[in-house]
Amino acid sequence: MPFIQIHILEGRSLEKKERLIREVTDKVAEVLEAPKQNVRVLIQEVTAEHWGIAGESVKQRNEVSK
Repeated sequence: MPFIQIHILEGRSLEKKERLIREVTDKVAEVLEAPKQNVRVLIQEVTAEHWGIAGESVKQRNEVSK
């Protein structure tokens, strides 16, 4: 049973997350030749202050770039 975890920054619409789940499921089922019913997708949304790039949070990077 394929289990896919996706970490993204919070703030995307429900429609985009639904599309992501659908399209990831379709592609994984195709590549692995697995029934779609067996594919699981977990989206974990992370706040900007909990996501770091190059030693600083995304929140801090966004504030500096303004």
